[in-house]
Amino acid sequence: MTIWEEPLRLIRPALPEGHRIIVTSDIHGNIPYFRGLLEKLKYTEEDILIIDGDFLERGPDSLGLLREIMALSRKGTVYTLCGNCDSWADILTNQDRFEDSFYWVGRYVRMRRSGLLWNMLQEQNIAVTEDLDILDTIIRIQDAYREEWEFLRNLPVALDTPGYLYVHGGVRPDIPLEQQNNGSCMKFDNFRARGYHFPKWVVVGHWPVMLYRSRCIDASPLVDLRQKVISIDGGCELERTGQLNAMVLPEFYSDAFSFESYDPFPEKTALDPQKPNKVSYYIRWGDNAVQVLKNEGEFSMCRHIRTGYTCEIPTSYLHAQEDGSYITRDYSDYRLDVEPGDRLRIVDETSRGVIAKKNGRVGWYMGALQS
Repeated sequence: MTIWEEPLRLIRPALPEGHRIIVTSDIHGNIPYFRGLLEKLKYTEEDILIIDGDFLERGPDSLGLLREIMALSRKGTVYTLCGNCDSWADILTNQDRFEDSFYWVGRYVRMRRSGLLWNMLQEQNIAVTEDLDILDTIIRIQDAYREEWEFLRNLPVALDTPGYLYVHGGVRPDIPLEQQNNGSCMKFDNFRARGYHFPKWVVVGHWPVMLYRSRCIDASPLVDLRQKVISIDGGCELERTGQLNAMVLPEFYSDAFSFESYDPFPEKTALDPQKPNKVSYYIRWGDNAVQVLKNEGEFSMCRHIRTGYTCEIPTSYLHAQEDGSYITRDYSDYRLDVEPGDRLRIVDETSRGVIAKKNGRVGWYMGALQS
């Protein structure tokens, strides 16, 4: 039986009173964002840190981040939960599925060229080639990284407290927690859209919050008072305009939670007011096929294939496929609601204005700026 099929690995630790709780998720191997967020929050070993899954894969340094989290865990109170991207120890050590994993693991590493295994292979100076002996390679990295595998092997999947349940993907309200399995809780796509209601707060990552929005790109956490669901995945490492979000509680039982986020974009001050446009659309990953109607240099007039929505997109955002069709980087023609004095985080500068972020929301600003 794999970790995905096992009953939910649930912990109910006795959290001490008088300690701040910091909850983040979906770091995806991005050490600068993780360090930047903790520095912004002035994190100390007196705080309780909860990492709500998916700290590995996609980003440049999964191995480095894993070691950093392990080091923090030795010094302070850190609860690291397993997300769907973090179950490598199970994949590589489960005897029932061991041989079945060879082909998939080799293909994944060659295709992705990033993530935990890639970082380990690079550190061991093992070249990733078509004739790589996967069996021998797995045995070698199991041997070389015993401490890291042991940490990953013992990760819980959900953390339950009197006021909050922390889990990476989601849970069902109609089944006792002990009767749910790890797999469905680690990877629960589009969780908020299920319409579930809970008696206490359920804090999740996994599904980037911008995917719940249709008018504009917005990476700020989502709080549903009716469902009692808090979604905090800000698209770090998945979306260029994403951010690493944190939920902060003054104590474990408090309802007075707040949010903080980190991204590296430079800030400038808006000098002119701007009202949002009444009609806008968000073209996103997975639904980003467009038809280029007219290329005008810096910008191209495009039609979104699925909806027929037409707008101008920066030409640099477009990517030509092998068959001649086009996809675009995540894009919205939304105009930010701005007042003079607002601090904006500048994502891109163009001849027509800037693409900027305000409180996690991304859009155009056409006014003057001051550093």
